[in-house]
Amino acid sequence: MYQANDLIFRTTTSLIAFILLGFSIYLLLAGHNSPGGGFIGGLVTSSAIILMYMAYGAGVLRKILPINYRMLVPAGLLLAAGTGIGSFLFQQPFLSHTYGYAEFPIFGELELATAMIFDFGVYLTVLGVTVTIILTIAEDR
Repeated sequence: MYQANDLIFRTTTSLIAFILLGFSIYLLLAGHNSPGGGFIGGLVTSSAIILMYMAYGAGVLRKILPINYRMLVPAGLLLAAGTGIGSFLFQQPFLSHTYGYAEFPIFGELELATAMIFDFGVYLTVLGVTVTIILTIAEDR
């Protein structure tokens, strides 16, 4: 297996991964009203994790992020499907969403929407699938 030993690559990877993770959170939060959402946010997060894998290797990545990515897939699917099915409890069509506003100390008034829960389920599913596929292929060589 290839082990990157380049100091410049590892240093820039830390910075780029941090920027990618911040951008993916922005995409996730802005997705239900603007372009973005759980799908593209999950892909951006996956690219940050794969970049860290390329720079540091599988052992270090497992120490930094001790996550079973295969379990993210059913968790995300259950969350997304539960959001859609939950609308039946209120006699609404499948995937009907609602929203409200809440006051937060630092941020002020923010909109909270059930579409955000659906987007988070999609985010977890995409993250789990892409990272599992790429890491399985990479470790299979």
